[in-house]
Amino acid sequence: EEEFDLQRAALEQLDEVIDTDWVEVAEELPRLQEIADDTENPENKLAALVASKTFFHLQNYDSALNYALGAGDKFNMDQERTSLNSINYVDKVIEKCIDTYKNQKQGSEEHNPIMVDERLEGIVNRMFTRSLNAGEYKQAMGIALETRRLDILKQAILESGNVQEMIEYGIRVANNVITSRNFRLKLLDFLVNVLDEAEGKKEGESTAQYYFSLKECLVFLNKGERMAKLLSQLLASTNKRHVLIAYQIGFDLQDRAPQRFVKELVSRLEGNNPDAMVDDEEEDDVMGDDDVIVSDDVKERTQKLLKVLSGTISIEYYLDFLYRRNETDLNILYGIKNSFDKAAIPLHATIIANAYMHAGTSVDVFLRDNLDWLKHATNWAKFSATASLGVIHKGNIKDSRTILEPYLPRDDNQEGSSVYSEGGSLYGLGLIHSNHGGDVMEYLRRHVMQGEDKVILHGACLGLGLTALATENEELFDELLGKLYDEKDAVAGEGIAITIGLVMLGSGNLEAAENLLTFSREVPHEKKLRGIVLAIAMIVYGCEEAANKLIETMKDDKDPIVRYGAMYMLGMAYCGTSNNYAIRNLLQVAVSDVSDDVRRAAVTNLGFILFKNPKQVPRLVVLLGQSYNPHVRYGVAMALGIACAGTGLKEAIDILSVLAEDPVDYVQQGAFIALSMILNQLNKHSVDENGEKIGDMMTKYRDMFKSTYTKRNLIMKKLGAILASGIIDAGGRNVTICLHKNGHNKMRNVVGLMMFTQYWFWYPYLHFLSLAFEPTTVIGLNEQFKMPKVELDCQARPSLYAYPEKVAVEQKEEKKVGPRVALSVSRKTKKAKVVERDADAPPTPRSPDSPLSPFDLMSDDAYAPSTAKKETKKSDDHMVDEKEEKVVAVEPSEFKVANPARVTVPQLAKTSFSTTGDYVPMKEKPELGIVLLDYIGDGEETFVEMKSIKRGDEEVEAPPADFTWP
Repeated sequence: EEEFDLQRAALEQLDEVIDTDWVEVAEELPRLQEIADDTENPENKLAALVASKTFFHLQNYDSALNYALGAGDKFNMDQERTSLNSINYVDKVIEKCIDTYKNQKQGSEEHNPIMVDERLEGIVNRMFTRSLNAGEYKQAMGIALETRRLDILKQAILESGNVQEMIEYGIRVANNVITSRNFRLKLLDFLVNVLDEAEGKKEGESTAQYYFSLKECLVFLNKGERMAKLLSQLLASTNKRHVLIAYQIGFDLQDRAPQRFVKELVSRLEGNNPDAMVDDEEEDDVMGDDDVIVSDDVKERTQKLLKVLSGTISIEYYLDFLYRRNETDLNILYGIKNSFDKAAIPLHATIIANAYMHAGTSVDVFLRDNLDWLKHATNWAKFSATASLGVIHKGNIKDSRTILEPYLPRDDNQEGSSVYSEGGSLYGLGLIHSNHGGDVMEYLRRHVMQGEDKVILHGACLGLGLTALATENEELFDELLGKLYDEKDAVAGEGIAITIGLVMLGSGNLEAAENLLTFSREVPHEKKLRGIVLAIAMIVYGCEEAANKLIETMKDDKDPIVRYGAMYMLGMAYCGTSNNYAIRNLLQVAVSDVSDDVRRAAVTNLGFILFKNPKQVPRLVVLLGQSYNPHVRYGVAMALGIACAGTGLKEAIDILSVLAEDPVDYVQQGAFIALSMILNQLNKHSVDENGEKIGDMMTKYRDMFKSTYTKRNLIMKKLGAILASGIIDAGGRNVTICLHKNGHNKMRNVVGLMMFTQYWFWYPYLHFLSLAFEPTTVIGLNEQFKMPKVELDCQARPSLYAYPEKVAVEQKEEKKVGPRVALSVSRKTKKAKVVERDADAPPTPRSPDSPLSPFDLMSDDAYAPSTAKKETKKSDDHMVDEKEEKVVAVEPSEFKVANPARVTVPQLAKTSFSTTGDYVPMKEKPELGIVLLDYIGDGEETFVEMKSIKRGDEEVEAPPADFTWP
């Protein structure tokens, strides 16, 4: 029909029946498109709507969206839906609209500017208005972040009524969801401005949560100057809580901020003038109306904060906690030790397992009690055995030289211990002082520059790299680079290269990385070349898109070792980002490269990229776990262990349970190690986040580890079982593997785990795993950094988070001599005498549960049913069995833990500081680590005394003083 009125009537009727009669309407779809495209036809919008619905039913969603946009206001998102199909149509068009709009906005941000369709933006704006009017602020905020609409984001935050919660949500999304580095930084900077604007409108002083949120953003943005001013103002406040907030921020920064950020912050605080601490106009109204101190008190507080930032206080309390709460089961170690004779690899593995079990506890009793056994360790095994002391005494920086003095190289040219012990002691010194060098760094530096023996040089290099971790010391870098060029030995050269990577960790110095790559073309040794490419991977840590060009160059190299390094470059550059570019490249290499080492590295590094989203990893690698290539299967095991460490994730355990039965020994080895990482700190009563019991798995695999190293098995499988037995009980059962906290990647932990994976080529790298261990504790400190006697409440059954039961010592059964053979005549004579003697005695009643004697078995009463009844009665807290007099306790539904408290990662969500005490924590929800407490009580504070660490070689305490008898 040509008349517009008839067309309108027909289109209105078609719109009403389109959901049921779309098949017939589809035959006239060209005519509908013709009317919709006719701009002069007043009914073109209605025709576009009918055409859009028709395309929707044909599942051509792009065309459905295109004609819905042409329908203009005829497309009503708020209309009443009369059928299920109409609901699907509106929702699908909106979904397609948002996806298209999101892709256009993100594409214009990352590449050349792209013109965004105004019609798309119109529908999206209408959707935003509907969400905001309905109070769905988080939904609007989430879509605003995806579509890069910061104006809507700001509106949603300010109108929500809970600005602080929305800001925290935005920070979490920025750290865990946003994959574009540029937009992430732009978003965090925007959140800082919104946070300041919202705080400026509030009446009264700022809350602690404001400062903590601001701290999170400033660390990600690397704004050390703003952070220094903020801390200086807090320290100058007359409000005690502000000072405690400054100290709390200091502990948080020391725990998770990048090394260069803390270094810059310390430098700024040391150069601050107390009289000019609050002269910045941007910060004028942050503190409220408090007066500001400009006296010596500020200097004293600043010095205390600098001490916090140095890490010495945290180290001291972590060391005390691990020593105090040490629950290592020595029976497991002795069981491993007694399971073999003098085989080199199991002996080496047992030494490492002991180091893991006692990591950070300063308890080396197993080594001291088995010195004769340790003498079987030779050459590099002796190197590792000595270095294991560094793992055990990790953090004991005050006594490090005293502990290792018998093994350290002597400066007086006197003959010392073996060069392997000397090299291992230097390596151990670095493990103790990791990330806290000081004078020890210069001591190790001298040994590196003067070292002639390759073993001592190798140990000194690894120790120096650990003490100078991420310092970006250009002078040291130049010295090491010159020594790398001149070094001819492969082992020493690899150590120097690794040290360069550790010193320049996360620097993003692409020029240095390219120079190392150029030099690698001339390196003849495989070990030295591998050290260089790993150093490059450490340099580009956290660089993300900035490292892509270099990654592409190395990924396409003809040398498999260089390609191997490219895989670790992807893992380090994009660690924790879940970046699609990195994942896509790793998966492609995992199924296409001709080198088994490269394929194994590609799959392994999926764990580093996805460790913030561990639930995605099992779904991603489940098919790779069925690969014909055992190196790929091993990589799957390591990826699951890295990403899911400490989670007890059932999906990951299911995959690893298959790999633990793999026919290839090193695949089983990787599965054992990964299982120990995932099951760490679980007991037989543990449950997952859904309440499903997973403790049985822990018991099953502990038994599997034991049966593997005690029975005849392939040596690689035994190695994995022994190492797994150490990892699952690491740090006296008080540490877990932690790679990030509150969205911040823990640089030292990540690089430690990365270097641990290199044990495939070099066993001494096994010690690096100790860098990834984090104490699972909440330690409360007061303003003077003393540990008060307080308790935390845990709303769960104690058995869920208790220490695993210790292994029972197997008692050897003594051989029993059988009964003496008696002739039948002698038995009859003896029985006659007994009957005659007891004829006149009254019968003695027998307990129903007492064992029957041989004479009782001859009587008729022996098989008579017992008439005794078992009675029980109930009390308030337990069941009493009157017959057996046993008390069966009923487990409480909550319990308390004393400061310093052992709190596992799953337990943390159910734990809080007691609300009835005299202390108020600076953080509403406790976090693992140190929490500052504000004392509000009236009485005198009582404190927990620090435990003094005792070693086996210390002298016995002196006898009491003389006294006179009265």
